[in-house]
Amino acid sequence: MSDAEGAVDGANGAVAKDTDIAIVGAGAAGLSLAHALATTTGPHGTPPSVVLVEAAPGPARSPERTWCFWESGPGAYDDLLTASWGHLRVRAPNGLVIPAHLGDLRYKMLRSSDYVRAMRDRLARLPHVRLLTATVHAVHDADTHTSANCEAEGPTGPGARRAAKGAWVRGTDERGAPLSLRARWVFDSRPPPRRPPARSALLQHFRGWFVRCAGDVFDPEVVELMDFRTPRPAHGLSFGYVLPLGRREALVEYTEFSAAPLSEAAYEGALRHYTREVLGLGSVTVLGTEQGAIPMTDAVFPRRAGRSVFRVGAAGGAVRPATGYAFAAIQRQSRAVAAAYGRGREPVPPPPHAARHLAMDAVLLRALTTGRIDGAEFFCRLFARNRPDRLLRFLDGRSRWWEGVAIGLTTPVRPMLRSAVELPLLRRRERDAPGT
Repeated sequence: MSDAEGAVDGANGAVAKDTDIAIVGAGAAGLSLAHALATTTGPHGTPPSVVLVEAAPGPARSPERTWCFWESGPGAYDDLLTASWGHLRVRAPNGLVIPAHLGDLRYKMLRSSDYVRAMRDRLARLPHVRLLTATVHAVHDADTHTSANCEAEGPTGPGARRAAKGAWVRGTDERGAPLSLRARWVFDSRPPPRRPPARSALLQHFRGWFVRCAGDVFDPEVVELMDFRTPRPAHGLSFGYVLPLGRREALVEYTEFSAAPLSEAAYEGALRHYTREVLGLGSVTVLGTEQGAIPMTDAVFPRRAGRSVFRVGAAGGAVRPATGYAFAAIQRQSRAVAAAYGRGREPVPPPPHAARHLAMDAVLLRALTTGRIDGAEFFCRLFARNRPDRLLRFLDGRSRWWEGVAIGLTTPVRPMLRSAVELPLLRRRERDAPGT
């Protein structure tokens, strides 16, 4: 990218650099942001140069996953979807069915492998984008000449922005040679080694089978969003999750909200019980598996790691604490960063979720963690007493304030109120980041 070397960014400060933008990590957040920025016209009428640094194959690279989200009308990734549905279903422990017709919304399933392949192809066609494979050891601001204004205004004040000199990404490339990449702005999507301190912390952990059955057993129009006919664990809650891919094929998952993941043997046993005893599928052919653990925490995830360094994706708080969904929030955050850059502004990632939604999520996590509410009863009640479209708008962070209040009033008020009152009195504690 010789055209970017030694360039001057008049809108954001003079910087000697290898690239305008460096993005660490090529998962959902990294790829989405790279594409949003690379297809944005910058303040000088040209798109920024972008270097996307992908981890080498191994534990640092994200495993294949299924991402689900909902939206109305045609979407940007409809051509990549594995499936989509207009109906959801929640089942109570006693088998009672709570149907949810989504109206103009569609619940969409996207395989990470399909998304990664398509986004890499799109980025490869852009001459101002480079993809590097490397192990990143450090990301930090370049040397700065601290001004009096910077010292007075703090690291994010106008003085700091004038003094900023970009940032470095340092590591080793796939041949083992040292890598030093300088950029005006760096976006880091790697998970932190430790989660930020939190008052409540659970894991949404799961294992799924892609199954094929001998007969027609699935309704291809309906997702089993939460099937609480699974055995209840000693602490937390469990449920089945079924994404039908046809009448004979589906992704069937066993999920828990609890403090720690299970062993592979325990997940396999739970899936055998759910497919045979609960769903009555009999013998199935397992075509593939997926497994993961998503933090459900009221921790505050800093989106800024330096004057020119930002965190995005799950590392920047994109995961909705009460649900574990993140893909839609990542897309909103990526578009916002690209729009800010295009206007010549500092491209600070905006908060992925509104403060009021995070506050309500914190109350729910506290109520679940303390056992004050029964998780299965809570979610069944939530879907039974609210319009599906309004509830999904709330869960996606797009509801109006009064809709959030109305939804809150359909929950068990006394235990939720008790949890809300005690939250300000609780100390946040550090916890190790979970493996996935």
